[in-house]
Amino acid sequence: MSKRPKLSGAQGRKKRKEEEEKREKDRDALLKFLNPTPGPSTTSTAAASTSAAQPTSDAASAAQPSHDAAASSGLPVASTSAAQPTSFAAASSGVPVASTSAAQPSSDAAASSGLPAAPIDPADWPSALTEKVRTELVHRGPFVIDSDFTFPKQKDGRRCQHDYFNRLLINGEKVRRTWLMYSKKEDSLHCFCCKMFSKRDYKLSREGLKDWKNASHLLKVHEDSQEHNAHMATWKDLEVRFAKGLTIDKQEMALAEAERKRWREVLHRLVAIIQSLAERNMAFRESTDTLNKPDNGNFLKEVELMAKFDPVMKQHVSRVESGAGSHIHYLGKTIQNELIDTISSRIIKRIVEDIKTSKYFSIILDCTPDLSHKEQLSVIVRIVSQEDIPQVKEHFLGFLVAEESTGDHLSTLILKRIEELNIPFEDCRGQSYDNGANMKGKNKGVQARLLQLNSRAFLVPCGAHTLNLVVADAAKSSPDALGYFGHLAKLFKLFSASTHRWGVLLKHVKTTLKSWAETRWESRIKSIEAVRYQARQVREALLEVRETAKDPVVRVEAQSLAEEIGSYRFCICTAIWYDILSKIQYVSKLMQSPSMQLDVAVDLLKKTKDSLTSYRNTGFSDAQTTAKEMCEEMNVEAELKQKRLRTTKRHFGYESPDEPIQDALKKMETTFFNVVVDTAISSLDERFQNLGEVNDKFGVLLNFHNLQKEELLQQCQTLSTTLTHDSQLDINGTELAMEMQNFPPLPSKNMTNMELLTFLHEKKVAEIYPNMWVALRIFATLPVTVAAAERSFSKLKLIKTYLRSTMMQERLSGLSIISINHVVSNQLSYDDVVDDFAARKTRRVRL
Repeated sequence: MSKRPKLSGAQGRKKRKEEEEKREKDRDALLKFLNPTPGPSTTSTAAASTSAAQPTSDAASAAQPSHDAAASSGLPVASTSAAQPTSFAAASSGVPVASTSAAQPSSDAAASSGLPAAPIDPADWPSALTEKVRTELVHRGPFVIDSDFTFPKQKDGRRCQHDYFNRLLINGEKVRRTWLMYSKKEDSLHCFCCKMFSKRDYKLSREGLKDWKNASHLLKVHEDSQEHNAHMATWKDLEVRFAKGLTIDKQEMALAEAERKRWREVLHRLVAIIQSLAERNMAFRESTDTLNKPDNGNFLKEVELMAKFDPVMKQHVSRVESGAGSHIHYLGKTIQNELIDTISSRIIKRIVEDIKTSKYFSIILDCTPDLSHKEQLSVIVRIVSQEDIPQVKEHFLGFLVAEESTGDHLSTLILKRIEELNIPFEDCRGQSYDNGANMKGKNKGVQARLLQLNSRAFLVPCGAHTLNLVVADAAKSSPDALGYFGHLAKLFKLFSASTHRWGVLLKHVKTTLKSWAETRWESRIKSIEAVRYQARQVREALLEVRETAKDPVVRVEAQSLAEEIGSYRFCICTAIWYDILSKIQYVSKLMQSPSMQLDVAVDLLKKTKDSLTSYRNTGFSDAQTTAKEMCEEMNVEAELKQKRLRTTKRHFGYESPDEPIQDALKKMETTFFNVVVDTAISSLDERFQNLGEVNDKFGVLLNFHNLQKEELLQQCQTLSTTLTHDSQLDINGTELAMEMQNFPPLPSKNMTNMELLTFLHEKKVAEIYPNMWVALRIFATLPVTVAAAERSFSKLKLIKTYLRSTMMQERLSGLSIISINHVVSNQLSYDDVVDDFAARKTRRVRL
């Protein structure tokens, strides 16, 4: 601050008298403006605080621009943080005391001053601090860096260390250096109190300390200096005075504190509205951003609805509509984006903490194009949480835009994301993708590149995708199978192409015909089910369409389909496919559960294979019985007619051709039923070989009670080697074998992985069997399917719709994180969210 010129005695007394009179007038006018009730100028703190919570008068709002102009901008234009008092404490503090009339007790008066709040980063502090900014800094305190923050390296390889923020005493205790701040912008250290009060020019009070080689010594010298201790005493004295309300301008301080609380209450409600809309995947905005307009969107409608019943929001909306005191309303699109980003960042921070607590994790990746033709990569992390009881959790970390679909680019993208979140990739123990070559390729796929960095990141191909390919292999193995699904597709197309024909169908059936996804074969069971149990009703609907349709093409097609549905061959195919898909769909649905375990999935697949093997022996005869019942219900003959095939002349060959099968049923069993079932069984073995190999590596954890001592030790050593990378071991094989030999009696010999984990947790013996505890957690971490990523694509389609196709990537990812991780979102503290929002940049109101 510049010093005032010295005046003579008479001139000085006259000047001070004029300033004192001016201060009294300004003070009386200000208090009268805030509290219209007549009274002395020295209103009590409680009364002043109450008046600060009341809406301002119309006279004050007349000087402000209209709300429409402010709302349309979407940007904060004024500041209520200027409402901080300008004086600090008594003259004994060593800080000059400013005029009390300069203080702005209300947010309205502060907004007119145009003075911003103090910046967060010390590198952005102005060179000459005003008393108003100092007050704000003392109230807020020094910015504290996160304990998990990674400091950048300098060219010489040195960097700032977290140890610099603690002072080591001679007895070994560590004392926090509360005065030390770090600037992310300049990568430098600053002294909080000296930067505020010192007039000397040295590194810790001006440009910052960057000499990491000598940083420990320089910090020790600085904190032992007399000047630093004096500034520390001044800072702490002011802090105590502010806390006890012992400052000269405590009345203005009470008003400022009331205004700060009001803004925080408003932001609490705005955060709740954003969470509510994001969880339901609803649009926020429409064509206008003005209150009380019919097309102002769901966000402002929620604000208007809350204002009808909530006094805090009612007062805020009233101030915005009247334009009283300030342009700041925090209802614009820019603040929406900032709050969405703040909430999603807070969710991600909570998830990262959970990941680090669990230590081991697996990644699940999948890609899909969105409406704006961008390839979106969904990132899912699977962990075994240890909060109350061990349980599997799958967390969504956001969408990433994949500019290329190569394995190199996708692997670089996911590794960069993991590094940004400060998650150690060496703790990754599993990876699961669909069956695309760019993902599971052995040479250039994502899994191959990640295995080069971490050999313990075991690949587990998606079980649901693989099971779908099993059905596809079976369907494509027989011409009769493909022809059957072709007739089903024609049937649905005939009725769905006309509302009249669809109405005819509804008159006859209770369960309508269904279409299916081309890539999800097990979903076709819904289409088959409608025909399996309503064949007579569907055929009657076709016959009615044949009689009532005017289009000859439709009549011919309806007649053809009616004959096909009434045939014995079609009924047999319906019964066989319904039985096969019922068995596979049950397993597919179970495998898509987030809590599905690898050992349980392998056991389900074994049971499915055994079921199909058993079905091969009796399935065709059972299908004939079902088909005859369907034919009797339709009143048609249950007879399979042999089609006459054209014979062609064959050239001489040493191998004679197979004798043609004359019996039609026998031929159908041989060329259709046996081929489909055999293909499904062989495909199960082939496609799930990788899943079985990974399960076998951890098999000793589940059947250790059946092994001899030598074999047990050998398998434990093999598992220990499997869980070793670059001389880093997860478990000790010898100790694991000893733990298994001394394991307590189990309630059942056929316990799953998670049941064993829960058993150890409930008995509170995890520390007695540490190697077993770690191995079971790693085994439970391995994913089985990428269903979580597929579910995130459903949210993507709900959020980024045709009318919202221009949404920015940050907003899309933020809304998706809030929607998918809604359980974590509901656990957030509103105060923490508001604190993060306030710390992101300099706000024009004090929060």
